[in-house]
Amino acid sequence: MSTFDDTQLSWSRLGDDPIFDHVLFHALSVDEERNHVEFLAKFDANEMIILHRHLADTHTLVVAGDHVLYEKDRSQRDVRPAGRATKSPAGDMHREGGGAHGAIVHYSLRGETDALFDLLDEDEKVVLTLRTEDVVQLLAAQEANG
Repeated sequence: MSTFDDTQLSWSRLGDDPIFDHVLFHALSVDEERNHVEFLAKFDANEMIILHRHLADTHTLVVAGDHVLYEKDRSQRDVRPAGRATKSPAGDMHREGGGAHGAIVHYSLRGETDALFDLLDEDEKVVLTLRTEDVVQLLAAQEANG
């Protein structure tokens, strides 16, 4: 069996702020009219990203590594190995990251509105809302860079 080779993909941070540490993104597609987006996320090994709430129905497929989900208090909720597909409804709040070798996860989000994720502080206050337009911009930057 072959392993997933991500070296030909353009990986990007969503910004320079530390809230975007430990994860890179590669946009795949955007349907702005229906607020459907697809992207790959590449999580650093043994790290977790900021607490966040999914605002859209989310389908995932672990492409490589182990995708680890954590509760707000940083306790481990689940470890999803390569090949596991899941579906979670809007409203799920958690942290996530990569296992010992990191993780690459395919996301397919289907939103009622253009709001996809709320990034949260420790008091669950919204720091930033990621929207369909953010993925549009990521995809445009990828296409501009070839």
